[in-house]
Amino acid sequence: MAVRRLAPAEVQPSSFAFTAENAVWAGEQIAKYPEGRQASAVISLLWKAQEQCGGWLPEAAIRNVAELLGMAYIRVLEVATFYTMFNLEPVGKYFVQLCGTTPCMVRGAGALRDALQARFGDQHHVSADGNFCWLEVECLGACANAPMVQINNDYYEDLTPESLNTLLDDLAAGKPVKIGPQNGRTSSEPAGGLTSLTDPALYDGSVIGTWKKRFEEEEAKAKAAAEEKAKAEAAAAAAEAAEVKEPAKSAGTRPEQQAADTPAERVAEGKAPVSAEDKTKAAPTNPPEEHERAKDKGAVPTVGGKPSDPDDKAKG
Repeated sequence: MAVRRLAPAEVQPSSFAFTAENAVWAGEQIAKYPEGRQASAVISLLWKAQEQCGGWLPEAAIRNVAELLGMAYIRVLEVATFYTMFNLEPVGKYFVQLCGTTPCMVRGAGALRDALQARFGDQHHVSADGNFCWLEVECLGACANAPMVQINNDYYEDLTPESLNTLLDDLAAGKPVKIGPQNGRTSSEPAGGLTSLTDPALYDGSVIGTWKKRFEEEEAKAKAAAEEKAKAEAAAAAAEAAEVKEPAKSAGTRPEQQAADTPAERVAEGKAPVSAEDKTKAAPTNPPEEHERAKDKGAVPTVGGKPSDPDDKAKG
């Protein structure tokens, strides 16, 4: 990287001050930062000073910015000489920056350099009419449209020596010029036109509208189905609640409990009371395991009021 120095004293202005409008703007930038951090606005103020000076940064402007920010002059000078965005010597009305990095170089930047050299002479040299100055710079980030130049704040891309000279002629004559690609293509589209995504419906909003309509229809269907399901479940619950069910009988109910054998029930039904003999016949036979448990406890289960053990029967 070349050493960057300030312009010779003979071209330096004796003083610099921001215009009233730019002074207000500078104050707004400084106010963005907390007390003690005003130095953070240094790049913004240097850029505005360069813009006011016609594209370059005089020493007086650097000193003025240092005073505004309460910085040492050398600190602001370090910033100004480090960043190549700051021009340290006068430039023409139209400052042409030619990208000379690899993508532009393989696409013809060398021929553009020759055209600029032939037209204006060496780099940094301002033309006799004060309109033009050119400089080869590093990548400007428009590789898909190589080769290209930046003139002041605008990009001019897809250039040839012929189209570059035509562009410079129009600028010199004060004619309007087209920013961007100079070969007829739009932005970074293929030079021969689009080869994919060519359906106009992709760009007129109709596809988005169709999808939106579809989503709305599906949402409405899902909502209707949910409401229908809720209604069916509510109807089923109401029908179940209205249905009178017979109480479930216990699996272990004894035969005598299944019959209406209470005196009051039999009298109400016009039946005779259950006799003692009938009650004896209705009594259940003790199962073998219950019989064994009874024997272990010293009790003898009976059937119908008589011993159920054959030995007991014999004793009786």
